[in-house]
Amino acid sequence: MKTILVISPHPESADVIRAGLDPELYRVIHRANQEEADPILTQLLVQAVVLDLNTDVVQGMWTVDRIHRRLPRAPLIIYTDDRRSDWEEEAFARGVSHVLSKPVRTRALNALLERLLAQPAPAIQPPARIETQFITQAPSVAPASVAQPHSVLRNFSSILTHSLDAEALIRQFLIQLREIVSINRAAVFLRPDVGGNGEASRQLHSAGAIGVSSALLEHFHLSLDSGIGQQLHRLGRILRSNSIEASADTESQREFELLGSQVAVPFFDRDSMLGIAVFDTRITGEPLTNAELELIFHLLEQVGLAVRNIRLHDQLAANSDMMTGVLRELNSACVVVDRDLQILHANKMARKYFGQTSRAKDKLDFADLPQSLGAKVHQVLRTGAAIAPFKFEPEGSPGTLYSITIVPFHQGDASSPASALLVVDDQTQSEQLKHLELEASNLRMIKIMADRLAHEVGNTMVPISTHQQLLAEKYKDAEFRASLDTALSEGVKRVNRLINQMRFLARDSVASTESIPLAALVEESYQEARKYHPGKTAAIKYEHTGKPILVNADKSSLKHALMEVFINALQANSSDPKITVRADVGMNGSNTPALHIEVQDNGVGFTPESTQRAFEPFYTQRNVGLGLGLTVTRKIIETHHGKLEIVNPSEGKAGVVKISLPVEKGR
Repeated sequence: MKTILVISPHPESADVIRAGLDPELYRVIHRANQEEADPILTQLLVQAVVLDLNTDVVQGMWTVDRIHRRLPRAPLIIYTDDRRSDWEEEAFARGVSHVLSKPVRTRALNALLERLLAQPAPAIQPPARIETQFITQAPSVAPASVAQPHSVLRNFSSILTHSLDAEALIRQFLIQLREIVSINRAAVFLRPDVGGNGEASRQLHSAGAIGVSSALLEHFHLSLDSGIGQQLHRLGRILRSNSIEASADTESQREFELLGSQVAVPFFDRDSMLGIAVFDTRITGEPLTNAELELIFHLLEQVGLAVRNIRLHDQLAANSDMMTGVLRELNSACVVVDRDLQILHANKMARKYFGQTSRAKDKLDFADLPQSLGAKVHQVLRTGAAIAPFKFEPEGSPGTLYSITIVPFHQGDASSPASALLVVDDQTQSEQLKHLELEASNLRMIKIMADRLAHEVGNTMVPISTHQQLLAEKYKDAEFRASLDTALSEGVKRVNRLINQMRFLARDSVASTESIPLAALVEESYQEARKYHPGKTAAIKYEHTGKPILVNADKSSLKHALMEVFINALQANSSDPKITVRADVGMNGSNTPALHIEVQDNGVGFTPESTQRAFEPFYTQRNVGLGLGLTVTRKIIETHHGKLEIVNPSEGKAGVVKISLPVEKGR
């Protein structure tokens, strides 16, 4: 993997370059200016430099000179806004490989880097300060193991056997590292997973060590806020105990001394610093060379990626365990089936419902599901479409009722589902409760009906019974005969209205239809209503669009419906009732022709309670009648596929009842 250093005051420039390069081939490091980039250049870990520079910057050539002195053989690419020939000539003379115009074109950059970095480069000599240090302390020839990359990679692959255990992977890595570079003592410290709190996430705890006391590591940790951790987090490069930065920091010196180490190496997961590895000298007492540290740095980067993947796996496993626990404790039966019709999960309720025939008590097979349910699950897996919830009665268990829901699970943008979830709710008890509640409701309705019928029939029979008792004695009295005639007439009217109400309530369809002039129907209904309200001052006003309106309906039932509405309107102001009827043909909510009839009284209007309960059976605010008038009216209107509503419910204002009936097109 090649390391590309991007020096730019604009972080988005580095982001564009990072996004355009293959992360398996290139690692992009961003620094805002030359001063921040110096520590990385000093460690000789950069294979190419990309410099974001404007031609009008005075210090541009000075920056180019400093980079070229540090890395004389590394390609240097400049991106600029304004290309000038004189400026470019000067840049090429100072060692710049290429000058490119903004914006960054990733395809061209990839091709350029591939060509530049494919050329073998001569060995780079480190700066004088570091060279002097190693001449006096390290041999000039690297160990044979460093010169044999194939052997190193082959041995390093054994670490992958611990790919699901971060600490075991790190311990195996240190063992392999001892064989590769013969390290004497080493320890690796990791930051906690991102799930930790902010304070704890800045502390690094031991995850593996060789040659360091476990008792020490148990109570020792590094921190990003002080000592070695702070230095590495700030510099982003390898830190030696005798370097200028470490020598000036007392806490860093103390930590190096406690751990018995000479060098600290940061390692990353390509997004952030994941941990720190500290090393002593080789087992021969000689310090680690730059080549060895570079190898360790790159190997640690791969370890960092592995640790990140292990943590992602642990998070997925924890989420899976949590979902399994949730499904296990649900009162509903839950079964997850994959595309091969293998059951991935079945909670205890599922095994209770369907596990009677299983070969093992704790295992549920797809064959254990009822055939009809299995077919539905297979349909969902094949089509990828959920099935609307439905009821299911299992064979051999009369009275048992299940509510079934089957939904597909898709992975990403895949068109076919990877699995399906079958949810089964036992509705047996709730259905029984609904049945009992319905029976209780019907009994209450029968009780109310019996009470109201007894009251209404009783009121009707009282005057008739009284006259019957006096009939033999006063039959020859003309006044008595007139009173008897009135009592019989009123009784017959009330009983006939009661019979009609019951008959229309029991009817679910229109008996017969005919074309009826609406004006005549309104007049007949009004006169019929007057029989139940014989006041002298009642009046009705019929308003229409001028053209005669015909309605296709069952005359007797629609006449009774209008009569019930008119009776309510007359009773709204019994002393001086006035009724206004408005009729026109327009469009209803579904944009189809409809006949609209509005009946307005001159009373005080509907109360909020009466507005809500006006259509309830047996609801009345008067001492006479059953309270079925508007209930019967709504039933008749609905059998004609119409609608009945109260459109002016404001208390204190005149009440308006609106009837909407469908009409044939062209009328």
